[in-house]
Amino acid sequence: MYGEPVQALAPNLFESLDLERAAEHRDDADWLAQAWSRGRLIEVDFEGQTPVGADALDTCGASEHAASLPDDACFLGLRGDEPWFARAPATPFGDRRSTIGLREAAARLDAFQSGLFAYAKALLLWHSRARFCGACGAPTAFRRGGHMRLCTDTACGLEHYPRTDSAVIVLVTDGRRGLLGRGAHWPEKRYSTLAGFIEPGESLEDALRREVREESGVRVGACRYDSSQPWPFPASLMIGFRAEAVDPTIRLGEELADARWWLPEEMLDAVRAGELLVPPPISLSFRLIEGWLIEHVGAPAVRALVPPRRPR
Repeated sequence: MYGEPVQALAPNLFESLDLERAAEHRDDADWLAQAWSRGRLIEVDFEGQTPVGADALDTCGASEHAASLPDDACFLGLRGDEPWFARAPATPFGDRRSTIGLREAAARLDAFQSGLFAYAKALLLWHSRARFCGACGAPTAFRRGGHMRLCTDTACGLEHYPRTDSAVIVLVTDGRRGLLGRGAHWPEKRYSTLAGFIEPGESLEDALRREVREESGVRVGACRYDSSQPWPFPASLMIGFRAEAVDPTIRLGEELADARWWLPEEMLDAVRAGELLVPPPISLSFRLIEGWLIEHVGAPAVRALVPPRRPR
C-alpha cells in the first residue's frame, strides 16, 4: 500500500510555532499584568490586517501601547522570556501604518512572524464572533487571558472556548495517477486536492471518503494521515491524508467544474507549460502534491518548479 511518508521540501506553514503557550498563566491576573509590562503586542483588525514594516511585522512594546493590561488583550504565549499579546486596534490603523493580510505575510515574512500573525488573527476573529452567548443571548465576558468567554447571565454561565473548524484534505491516487479537481468559481487552469469539512458524528476517514465521492464520484478505500496545518481563513484546521481509489471512475458532483487523473510527468509538464496552476506553496494541498511528485520524479525536479519557502 503505502511506504514511509516522503519528507517535504519545507515544513507546513504555520505549524510548530516557536512560542510556548504557557496556558498555566492564563488565570493569573498578577502574572499577566507583569508580563504585559515587558511584553510585545501584535494588533490585527476585523479585516485580518496587521501593520507591517519593510520586511517585518510592525509590533510594539505592550506597555508602549497601554500602561496597564487592557481588558481585551489576549495572551498568546512566551518566546523565550518574552511575552506576546494580541489585540484588536481601538481605532483604524490609518494611512500612516502600512498593513498586510495573512496570505501576503505568509509569502513575505519568516515562519515565526507569519505563524504569530495566524494565531493572533484566528483568536481575535473568534472574539469578534463570540460576544454573545449562543445559548441564551446574553453578553459574554473576557476570561483566561483571552482563551475563554463567560456568559454574564448567572442563570446560564456557559463557558465559550475558541472554535476551530476541522476539515480533511486529501490526495487520492490510483496507481501512479493523482486526482486533482477544479472548483466551479476558480480560474480556468487552477486545480487542487479535494477537501471538505467534517460533519457531526463523522470520523476523519468517513469524512474523507464522503467528500471525495460527493465532489468527484471516486470511491476511496485505504487512507493514511500525512500532516496537519492551522488554516486561519478564517478559522480551520486542515488535516491532510493520502488515499487510494477503489473505483477511479469520475462522476462530477455540484461543487467541481472538473476533475481529472494526472500522471506525475504529465503534471510537471503542464505546470512548466503554464497549462496547470497548482495551489500556492503556503498550503497543505501543495505539500500533498509535492510529496507525491517527489515519490515518482524526485526532489530536484519538484524543487525547480517553485520558489523556496522561507526558512524557519
